[in-house]
Amino acid sequence: MTSPFETLRFDNAFTRELPGDPIPTNQVRQVKGACFSRVRPTAVSTPQLAAYSREVLADLGMNQADTRHASFAMVLGGNEQTPAMDPYAACYGGHQFGHWAGQLGDGRAISLGSILNERNQRWELQLKGAGPTPYSRSADGRAVMRSSVREFLCSEAMHHLGVPTTRALSLVDTGDSVVRDMFYNGNPAPERGAIVCRVAPSFLRFGNFEIAAAQGDDDLLKRLLDYALIHHFEDLGPPSKDAYLALFETVCQRTAELMVQWMRVGFVHGVMNTDNMSLLGLTIDYGPYGWLEDYDPQWTPNTTDRRHRRYRFGAQPRVALWNLMQLANAFYPVIGDTKPLEDALGRYGETFQHREQRVMAEKLGLEDYSGAEDEALIADLLEALVENETDMTLFFRSLAEIPKTQGHRASDHVLLGHISEAYYTDGPTPIASQEKMTLWLHRYVRRIQQDKRSDEERRQAMNAVNPKYVMRNYLAQLAIDKAEHGDFSEIMNILDVMRTPYAEQPDRAQYAEKRPAWARHRPGCSMLSCSS
Repeated sequence: MTSPFETLRFDNAFTRELPGDPIPTNQVRQVKGACFSRVRPTAVSTPQLAAYSREVLADLGMNQADTRHASFAMVLGGNEQTPAMDPYAACYGGHQFGHWAGQLGDGRAISLGSILNERNQRWELQLKGAGPTPYSRSADGRAVMRSSVREFLCSEAMHHLGVPTTRALSLVDTGDSVVRDMFYNGNPAPERGAIVCRVAPSFLRFGNFEIAAAQGDDDLLKRLLDYALIHHFEDLGPPSKDAYLALFETVCQRTAELMVQWMRVGFVHGVMNTDNMSLLGLTIDYGPYGWLEDYDPQWTPNTTDRRHRRYRFGAQPRVALWNLMQLANAFYPVIGDTKPLEDALGRYGETFQHREQRVMAEKLGLEDYSGAEDEALIADLLEALVENETDMTLFFRSLAEIPKTQGHRASDHVLLGHISEAYYTDGPTPIASQEKMTLWLHRYVRRIQQDKRSDEERRQAMNAVNPKYVMRNYLAQLAIDKAEHGDFSEIMNILDVMRTPYAEQPDRAQYAEKRPAWARHRPGCSMLSCSS
């Protein structure tokens, strides 16, 4: 039988139109004057399909029957390729934790190529954990089950939450062990290996342009920009200096929108290096990410970042701007003028502020953002949330249940009762914090009484932007615990829950519960590293 992958229309524009590494051997090296190195995945022992996304299958023009074909797991496990594929690893650099790291590249990701589906949409298929590449440095190019489950589930969960993201087609159990030192503390151990097939219109990163600029290769930089314009920003017109600037402005605006969406749902990326920033404004590279459970702007899930907290939740919008400044530096050789680049960076801040205000008003169920009054209402709420361990997701969901019709007559006890399930504290809430929240709730009721919407209309509007279900770390860990013993059922259960994160799903209420006590300090739930 014909492999389902042979029916796909591979276009492979990236390798067809951009210069590649002339050295064909798969050995670690510095690559100059090239955007990629051709390299094939390294075969694994017994690839077995553990999970897949039916939505991504459909986007590619495939169906669920294709997943049962013998070649499906073989291709997505790296053991087979079709003649139309042109596998490669991309060359890029990046700033890591604020410092230029030089050449980085796809050290454990190998793209099989890009296809055009029936709607002429471009999708690139990339295997993460498919073996060593010229950019692997001292690593083995593999991935473990725990990190692969996390990436597979979170990619799809973010999509269904409405957050721009790369997607995940499949999770393959390789049948091989991979040795990892989870916290880099001298305790390496064998773990179950896996491969995720990531899917996106493009995996172009800020770092692709940074490496060309760092090498002083203006021709390569221009060719990359031309490629991006022609295939991913075609509405900006043909390549020209004005189009390059319009491209940068668009990246600034998309990145601002991405930050607003991260903050809306409580997502913390954990490692916002410039090589982990998508030119298309997508969430990319799910490593030590986390979900803000108790609201804490200082929290980072990344153990590597625990001391300086550069990539903490509250700093993400500012870090994104810093990263865009590095991209501006990379674009400068072809723009040749700092003023328009600075203006575009200024519009990032304007876009973020405007959208953040609008989104926070939506989260609170306000029909409009009224300026200083609402700014103070939001600021005081966030301050009150910090004073107690308050589950961000549950709080905003519960807030929708407070009625404005009787709210002005409600007692303090009744108002607090609406949100009490969002607190993590086992004992009584401290009096001072209780008073602060109570005063805020009364202000909130007075504010929503100014709007014309009914309680039911406000509830529906709030529940459309405040998810009931998010990809909490402990949920992923429950799926990982089973997957590491060969049981992949919980992965698909959680994926199905995350398909409708704003719906009530009464029979799945357990997936909306706040972090249990056992997960507070457990590795994988509260502590993660870049190998996670």
